[in-house]
Amino acid sequence: MTKLSVNINKIAVVRNSRGGNLPDVVRAATDIERFGADGITVHPRPDGRHIRYDDVRNLKRVLRTEFNIEGNPIPDFISLVCEVVPTQVTLVPDAPDALTSNAGWNTVVHRDFLTDVTRRFHERGIRVSIFVDPVAEMVAGAKACGADRVELYTEAYAREYASDSASAVAPYVAAAEEARRQGLGLNAGHDLSLVNLHYYLTRIPWTDEVSIGHALICDALYYGLENTVQLYRREL
Repeated sequence: MTKLSVNINKIAVVRNSRGGNLPDVVRAATDIERFGADGITVHPRPDGRHIRYDDVRNLKRVLRTEFNIEGNPIPDFISLVCEVVPTQVTLVPDAPDALTSNAGWNTVVHRDFLTDVTRRFHERGIRVSIFVDPVAEMVAGAKACGADRVELYTEAYAREYASDSASAVAPYVAAAEEARRQGLGLNAGHDLSLVNLHYYLTRIPWTDEVSIGHALICDALYYGLENTVQLYRREL
């Protein structure tokens, strides 16, 4: 079954909006594990506007499921990941001022850089996933960089799903098939939700992991956190 990794950045956003430690990010993460998630994802950014570097260190001490750290591999991020040694690092090319991730890597243009970064993380025994658009060339490029997996950037799928689900998912099926040909593991993330997740996985059932944060936390406002985690697991 496809694994569910819950991105807890939005919980940190609420905490940071008032200062203090409510809600407690570490407690929320361990509760989410207890509620049935297969992993926890965080995406620390240089400005610390949600998950902070110290959160990452504190989470590593208590998490029992897979820990996935996303981010742009700037020097401070590389140092943090090598210190913490999560299960997986997901390389995302977001600018420091980006509101959220908005594009995948050009794995051809940035091959030398990504190959070097991937090698450094492999030396620490960390699985490396590269965030890419649903383009076969970019998937093959990730393999050439030495990545273990790719994460398909699913924003376009989510945006177009309501108007034409078959057309929306078609490029993702092609990219996923290329990942399988390349022997790469396959992740997916960005704007996946209770509305569009099941259909995506019926078309790409060999997806190893989905990373879901914003939609899941929004749903939790209505359904409660424990129930929401279970609702997403049912979609898987």
